[in-house]
This record gives sequence, C-alpha cells and structure tokens, in this order.
Amino acid sequence: MGKLYLVATPIGNLEDISARALRILREAAVIAAEDTRTTGKLLAHYGIRTPMIAYHEHNKLTRIEAVLERLAAGDVALVSDAGTPGLNDPGYELVRAALAAGYEVSPIPGPCAPVAALTASGLPTDSFIYLGYLPRRSAQRKTLLEEMARERRTLIALETPHRLVESLEDILATLGDRPLAVGRELTKLHEEFVRGSVNSAVKHFHNHPPLGEITLVIGGAADDEKWSEEQVFSALKREAKRGRPASELAEEIAAESGWNKRDVYKLIHT
Repeated sequence: MGKLYLVATPIGNLEDISARALRILREAAVIAAEDTRTTGKLLAHYGIRTPMIAYHEHNKLTRIEAVLERLAAGDVALVSDAGTPGLNDPGYELVRAALAAGYEVSPIPGPCAPVAALTASGLPTDSFIYLGYLPRRSAQRKTLLEEMARERRTLIALETPHRLVESLEDILATLGDRPLAVGRELTKLHEEFVRGSVNSAVKHFHNHPPLGEITLVIGGAADDEKWSEEQVFSALKREAKRGRPASELAEEIAAESGWNKRDVYKLIHT
C-alpha cells in the first residue's frame, strides 16, 4: 500500500525546493501534477524521470479513483503548478478520499506564497486569516471585506493583476486606509513589494499596471478603529435584509463600529 505525498514545489525560483521533496519526486511510483508541462520543466531541471498523470481543477473529481488505484500499487506525489498543493490548488478532495480509503497522507513542506508574503510584509505575523482569492465581482468582494471589518488579525488574500486596482479600491472603501503590503512575483526575477497604505497602493498601481502573481497582506482593525459612514451603511443594509428591529440593529452596529447608537439610528432612517 502506497502513501500520498503532498509535495510543495517552487513558486518561482527553481532552487526553492528541499532535498526531501526531490527524493520523494524521484522515488514515487507516479506524480499527480496540476499541469504536467509546468511540472515537466521542474523534473527536467533536476533530471527526474518519474511518470506523471494530470490531476487538475477540471478533472479532479473524475481522477480520484485512478489516483487511488495508483496508491494501491505504490507511492503517489501530488504537486500543483507552484507552492503547496491543496492550498488554493487541487488536492483537498483527493486527501479526503485517500484518508477515507485508509492511505497515509504526508506533507512535504516548502514554498507557500501567502506565508512568504506575510513574513516579508512588515505586518503582524503572530495571528492571521487567509482569504484565498478575493471574489471576482465587486459586490461579493465588498460583502466578504465587510465581514472582516472588525477583524484584528492580519488578512492575507490573493488577487490577479487585472483586478488588483479595483480590489484595492474596494478594500479602501470597506476597511479604510489600512497598512498594506502587496507582494508581486515572489521569488522570481522581478519580485516586488509595495508597502505602505491601501491608498498609496491604489495610486501606485494606477500609475504602474501590475503583472504576475499577487499576494495582498492587509493590516487588521485597530482596537479603537471607528468605521467609516460607508462601512456603517453597508452593515445596516446587510442586516436590514434579515428583518431585524431598528433599535436592536442600531445597538449592535454601534457596539461594533465605534459609533454612537443615536447616530447609527439616524442613518437607519436616512
């Protein structure tokens, strides 16, 4: 009976892979790869000839049985395009299926873009929340961010270049001008960190359209941070849909936002 290895691979620089990861990739019976072309370049660089099968977002559910059959005969190494498999990449369903079938699952730790960006951000690292990719649509994105408005832990999120400025503007509108670090093309030749505030990042990327993979690290809410009027309006609108009494709603939002209850009540009736 084989073992399923979750092998972290470089997020840019091919030197960022452990000796153990290379050994597992050499010794595995098969490598389940998110993109066989991308993984093929890594294997060729290190002279590894282990056979591969494709396991990606579009076939992950139909391929589980095939991977389990491979596990019955020997070890399988699961890799994503870059970074740690299962973290915003295919892997979760396979891990659950392998465990349910009685196979051992072992992580081979290594590169991880969210953690790399966090540690170099200059923002608190002792406690954080990982949001994954922010929603594509502005309304959904704002809803998620509004839910995080009073969160004091550091927030980490992924974003694409073409949505970055719009997302930063939504962050500014919902969370205010927080401390922020934007990590771009981490570990690669054109690695860049833009540190400062949300507002300064909006201005920077308006003038310098970004390219490549992007990770956002956002400062948590300050203990005494007061919500903006837009944040209060958004929270009232969201909670009002649930049919709650105005007095109860005003009291709760006031406690969360740092606003006076009377002022919140006035906004309800504006």
